[in-house]
Amino acid sequence: MAGIYIHIPFCKKKCHYCNFYSTPSVKRKDELIQSLHKELILQKQYPGETIGTIYFGGGTPSLLSGDEIKRLTDTVYANYQIENNPEVTFEVNPDDISIQKIRELKTTAINRISIGVQSFFQQDLNYLNRIHSPEQAEYAVKALQDAGFENMSIDLIYGIPTLGLENWKKNLLKAVEMQVPHISAYAITVEPNTNLDVLIRHEKRQPVSDTETAQQFRFVMDFLRGKNYLHYEISNFCQPGFESKHNKSYWENIPYLGIGPSAHSFNNVSRQWNCSNLNEYIAAIMDNYISCETEILTLNQKYNEYVMMSFRTSSGVSFQKLKSLFGEEYLTIFQGILKNYKNSDRLALSDDVTSLTDEGKLFADSIIADFFIVDSERE
Repeated sequence: MAGIYIHIPFCKKKCHYCNFYSTPSVKRKDELIQSLHKELILQKQYPGETIGTIYFGGGTPSLLSGDEIKRLTDTVYANYQIENNPEVTFEVNPDDISIQKIRELKTTAINRISIGVQSFFQQDLNYLNRIHSPEQAEYAVKALQDAGFENMSIDLIYGIPTLGLENWKKNLLKAVEMQVPHISAYAITVEPNTNLDVLIRHEKRQPVSDTETAQQFRFVMDFLRGKNYLHYEISNFCQPGFESKHNKSYWENIPYLGIGPSAHSFNNVSRQWNCSNLNEYIAAIMDNYISCETEILTLNQKYNEYVMMSFRTSSGVSFQKLKSLFGEEYLTIFQGILKNYKNSDRLALSDDVTSLTDEGKLFADSIIADFFIVDSERE
């Protein structure tokens, strides 16, 4: 089962922490929609692959009209083999949700909604440069639920200097009390050259505290586990049966196709990423080619990808699967590194699987890096 991701790069205003490609102007929206249709046809590269998920991300997909959404999904259905009842996810910003917008969404194939709440406190939204208010976030969740969108996720960010542990508890409690079945909880990260990075360096925003971030991560793991949410990926928690099928495919190294400016694709052999420039993207598509870069993956890179994605999930790294995918030599290398963690509280070990403990999840990046193989190491 493969997935299709469609990137809508428009935003009303750039969030301070965001390093995804986006543009504040919707002046070329009609041309972008036309280009997305055309790229879906040009990228028709998965003969025999059944498409199980479609994901509208951004940017701000909720700036699209119902008719624009339907036209894009119609193009997907007309050119790809789609499984019965695919998961179709649509990201929305709370300030875009109205009775009229919900009516439009109900006329489309969308059956899963992801809401960019981030926080239910105004001081945090101000820090992040979010447009919506806490009241709009709460309204969006309830109104979409009342309209029948039961498969719903909200994004929440922890580690914000204005948040604090008590308000983080309140954010999570509100999400649980509103019966949101999927919660994506992300630690705030200060990416180089983002607005947040500049503001912190110029002392116009409080710096992020690693200690407070770790404390809040420990709390979300314990709290949501106590509410019967599955911690199925480092940043993702859900009630049973509400995993994100689309994102789960990423973590299981299943092929996916990215459509739109800056969108990434993966086919088990290579990785491709479209140019991160709206004007260049549209011009190329209108000339019947895709402005992109492609990287053919080495065996080491595929191994690293498997290790990284598997460690991030609750399934962990399977020795049997690792051996079947990469051979005995790679399994021996992996198990050799694993000996360094024999008496560690950061990895849980069994006969065939190793996975991160709650403590290990706090150090996921460094642990994963320990198991990586650089190409030159095996030349």
